[in-house]
Amino acid sequence: MSSALTDLCRYPIVQAPMAGGVSCPQLVAAVAEAGGLGFLAAGYKTADGMYNEIKQLRRLTGQPFGVNLFMPQPSLADPSAVEVYGQQLAGEAAWYETPLGDPDPCGDDGYEAKLAILVEDPVPVVSFTFGCPTRDTFDALAGVGTYTVVTVTTPEEAQAAQWAGADAVCVQGIEAGGHQSTYRDDPQNDGTGMGLLSLVAEVRETVQVPVIAAGGIMRGSQIAAVIAAGADAAQLGTAFLACLESGAHLLHKQALTNPLFARTALTRAFSGRPARGLINRFMREHGPYAPAAYPQVHHVTSGLRKAAAKAGDAQGMALWAGQGHRMARELPAGRLTELLAAELDAARAAVSTRSTQ
Repeated sequence: MSSALTDLCRYPIVQAPMAGGVSCPQLVAAVAEAGGLGFLAAGYKTADGMYNEIKQLRRLTGQPFGVNLFMPQPSLADPSAVEVYGQQLAGEAAWYETPLGDPDPCGDDGYEAKLAILVEDPVPVVSFTFGCPTRDTFDALAGVGTYTVVTVTTPEEAQAAQWAGADAVCVQGIEAGGHQSTYRDDPQNDGTGMGLLSLVAEVRETVQVPVIAAGGIMRGSQIAAVIAAGADAAQLGTAFLACLESGAHLLHKQALTNPLFARTALTRAFSGRPARGLINRFMREHGPYAPAAYPQVHHVTSGLRKAAAKAGDAQGMALWAGQGHRMARELPAGRLTELLAAELDAARAAVSTRSTQ
């Protein structure tokens, strides 16, 4: 790893920020204490909610950690398309006996307020999703000693992040669970993302900043593979989602290895933005008709998803997961971090042995 990343964690293992309560302080602390780099997810939280979680995390660990912010989204959604989609979901609202949400809340996710807190009371790392901040933002964070990372899905996005002043890029392959972190949400590009190994190699030849690889990684041998392809570290989300400390709903954790949920797909059904999850009834029935309207669709379906979880109905939940979900292991997060590090060492040793034979 680069020296800056080495200072942040003992192992080249990053726990992905998973919004919606999954990346809770307990999970982040366990990963950090074991030698990885854990991330709190500030997405969908208020600025005060984010700050309270940071304070809680600091009571749990003195190790470095990161906070992830969602970039403000432009208002490109067609209100009539969102209204039509809401009408299609009327049956879901009746079934779960809950109203649809208001699609109009602001799309900036409290970005400026959160950023102000992170400049006033710095954390070791801040990463960004759904776009790239301005040079002024990077300068402000650098001025308080914060290391910055931008999630990218193409070499062009990686180059833009480097030019803007990011310290590193997190390269997200098409295999990744959850939302695709494209700078621009263009429906014509749905499903056209690159596989992780090819994308890492191309980005490595495009930028000089450190590269963190993300997308479908579940084993230490895969960490070794992306490092061989040019990454400095690997980011894992689904692998940590199944951990005991994860804030994911129990049904979500169980679904990762449940034979009923054999495959994943990209869908706009739950949020209006492409996101990879386990294929269930809601995705099959509504995915083909969901408009490109984030975060409006996210707000519309929020109550439905909560009601489905409360009813114990995984077929109505957003079961975000990467393509490697069947390899999930239900372990304490610290133990998983150590196991991944041991698997990485074993993979490197096996390659070294073969190269000398």
